[in-house]
Parts: sequence; structure tokens; C-alpha cells
Amino acid sequence: MKVYNTLTQNKDEFIPNDQEHVKMYVCGPTVYDFLHIGNFRGAIVFNLLRNWLEVKGKKVTYVYNYTDVDDKIIKRANKEGVDSSVISERFIEEFEKDFNRLGLTPHEHNPRVTEFMDEIITFVDDLVKNDKAYIVDGEIFYAIDKFSDYGKLSKKKLDDLEAGQRVEVDVRKKNPYDFVLWKPSKEGEPSWDSPWGKGRPGWHIECSAMIQGIFGKETIDIHGGGIDLIFPHHENEIAQGEGRTGCQYCNYWMHNNFINMSGEKMSKSLGNVMKARDFMDKYHGEILKYLFLSVHYRSMLSIDSDRIFQVISALDRIYSAVELANNVCESVEGDGTVDKNFQKTLSDLNMKIMNSLDDDLNSAEFISFIFEGVRAFNALGFKTKKWNANHKENSKVFKSWIHSKGAMAALFQEDPTEIKSRFDEILIIEKEINIQQVEELILKRKIARENKNWEESDKVRDELVNIGIELQDGIGKGWTIKK
Repeated sequence: MKVYNTLTQNKDEFIPNDQEHVKMYVCGPTVYDFLHIGNFRGAIVFNLLRNWLEVKGKKVTYVYNYTDVDDKIIKRANKEGVDSSVISERFIEEFEKDFNRLGLTPHEHNPRVTEFMDEIITFVDDLVKNDKAYIVDGEIFYAIDKFSDYGKLSKKKLDDLEAGQRVEVDVRKKNPYDFVLWKPSKEGEPSWDSPWGKGRPGWHIECSAMIQGIFGKETIDIHGGGIDLIFPHHENEIAQGEGRTGCQYCNYWMHNNFINMSGEKMSKSLGNVMKARDFMDKYHGEILKYLFLSVHYRSMLSIDSDRIFQVISALDRIYSAVELANNVCESVEGDGTVDKNFQKTLSDLNMKIMNSLDDDLNSAEFISFIFEGVRAFNALGFKTKKWNANHKENSKVFKSWIHSKGAMAALFQEDPTEIKSRFDEILIIEKEINIQQVEELILKRKIARENKNWEESDKVRDELVNIGIELQDGIGKGWTIKK
């Protein structure tokens, strides 16, 4: 297995420190509001990575933290006139509702900063003793000049960093890019006792302390997060971790890219941020997961209405095949045999899926192979509905295959009939389809066909096609929404 390592800027062979046990940490949310969909890209991507490592036989300890001490949390708490813990607890609970709604695998640890305050204070004290940090007026700064490898993750060089640019200049700092490890709390802020007086931690020290508090001071295998965290957050984590122990902090750094909404980078300043809760209410969690995994995690992902319609169409095809397999299994008695060519196709696809996920978690290629399996299944001759025991056996094999492969990505686990109905509901709203008009046109066409007025029948069919309706003469309700 190879992963793209931000540290080396290469696809490196993944070799964990312990061949049987992978230690993995991913930066989680700052819990002051509902999370937007971009926050969930990492959660969905690294869920697949973790599940794939387990399929490969590894034990994975996955740590995903909550930042529950932060200026944004304090600001909201003061605005609402409550303690900051009320805000963080509320939005941890809301995040977990969204997380569970997506069906992602629970993490082994979800540490909160407030639970690791003793570890943070000890960590900072060690950095001071190691001459990697200095104290000014009860505030402690990391001295980046004392860490010769600073910049090795982001490839930024200290000489190239322009003092004052994108950094708030503090005359107390020895270097403008020295960063805060511990700071005195202001009135109305949460605080903890420390050797330097009452205060609270800086942002960067929190992850380093939770990692070493849970995993110990040994090198961890994987550290993940969004590309926006490479500098300064992850760069500073390395400086802290290695400044404390003298050992490599993490071997493999993996970063997922941003998303665009309707052609623009999603940001609060542009007002195009969509909360994950709102997306799932409007569409479905399955659509969000498929969106993120249909492109490589290191690629920019653009989301607009057309892209969402494409995803609905793709998911509908997959779930239609699962629904067909269910119907066959329920309709046919007795046992049959599996088509040998179909069995070989699935076996070949298993190897292709393994190779794609081993190649830097290529989820887009993985999904393309799912479609190859769907096509192979549909080609087994189900259209006549003269199903036999062999059709049933092939359906059972297909259902098991797609369920197990999808489970790695938390996809394709929904009831097919229910989710297909949900897709129709979404498209009716999004495409502003008038159901009454559709039914009237279908009745008009039925009368024309009964009167053998084929010209009128074709004209009505064209009208239906123009408003996004596909007719299915002799099947079920007789029409579907074009997907």
C-alpha cells in the first residue's frame, strides 16, 4: 500500500511501526456551531482509510479530537450568557448526531482538550526545560529558531517568511513566527491553574498533547487533516512533538483538499457555506458520502446542482440493481448455481479494488469498479422476469459483494426501495416537477394510445420527456424521473 505523504511529497510505501497495529490521528472539529459539509470531507475520507486498513488485517487505533477550548467558543458563550462548556457540549452532541447519521465507524478515542489539561501543562513545561520555549509575562512562546527542522512539512523556509505578513506582530516575541503555547486567561474566559498562573492553552499544543497523552511519546503512523492545516498548525505540531522528545513525531501526513460550492471556494466570507445537517435534510447523507468519495481526496471537489443530480443518477443505478437482486431472491425458490463468468468478474474486480485503494486511497477508481460489478450483474438476463434459481444465486452473490465493498466506505447500506423513493422526492422538488401535470399528461397519452392516435401519443411523450419524465410502459407506475 502507498499513500501520498505531505512530508516527503511522494507516494510512500506505507509501513507502520507495528505491522499489526496502526496508530492514526485526525484533527477533529472546533465545536462552536454546526459543522459545514467541508468539515466532513476528512471524516468520510479517513473513515474509508481506517476501514480499508482493517480489511487488510490491521488493528487501527483512530483518534479524532474535539477542540472544546477556543476563542470562537468563548465568543459564542459570552454572547449567549452561558459557560463555554455549555456551547462545546451542545455542539459535540450535534456533531455526533450528524456523524452517526452518516453511518461512519466510531473512533477509539474522541478526546476533548479540557480532559487533557494536565498533559498540556506538563508538555509545555518540558518544552521550557528543553529550551524550546520561553516565558514572557506569564505567556509561553515556542521558539522556532530553536527547532532547525521548522518548515519541513510545509516546505516553508524561515528566511522566506516575511515578518508581519499574515502574522500579528508581538514585540515580546523573539521571532515574529514564534507561537503561543500557553496564555493568561482574560476576564470571562475559562482558565486552569499552571506553574505560570491561571491561563489556557494555545491551539497548536492541544493536538500534540492529546497524541502523546494517548499514544505515548513514540512516533505515530498517520496524521490526517485538511490542507489548510499544513501550515501553521501541523508544522507547529511537529516542532512541539519533536522539540519535546527528539524523535520523529509522525511518519505519514495525509491531507484532503478543499471543496468548491457552485464554482467558488466554500467560505463564510462568501456566504456559500452549507451545513452538513442542512445538506442531509435537503438531500441525503448517502449523496454527501458519494460526492466526497467519487473524486480523489487530494483533488478539489466542485459541488453544484448538476453534480448532485449526477450523483443521484449514479446511486439510483446502483440501488436499482440491489433492489432487483432483492426482488429476485424473494420471488424464486430453491437453490441454483452462480454464473462462472460473473463470479470471475467479481473476483477480478476485488483485485482491482484492492489495487485502487492501495494506490493512495483512490476512491474514485474504487467506485468505478463498483459500477463494473453492477453492469456485470445487470447483464445476466433479468429483463424478461422469467427468473430461475440461478438468477437467485447470482443475486445473492451480488448483494453480498456490493454490501461488503460498500461497507468500507459506509455506502450502499440503505434500503433500496426507500432511498430510490427519496431520490424521486428530491428531484421533484429540485426540478420543480408538477406531479398533477405529469398525471394529466400520462392519462392523455393513455387515451391517445387506446384510440390508436400514435401521433398524439408521441407528442405527449415528448412533452413528458421535456419536463424530465421517462415513461416505462408496462412496468410499475409507468414513469420515473429522469436521473
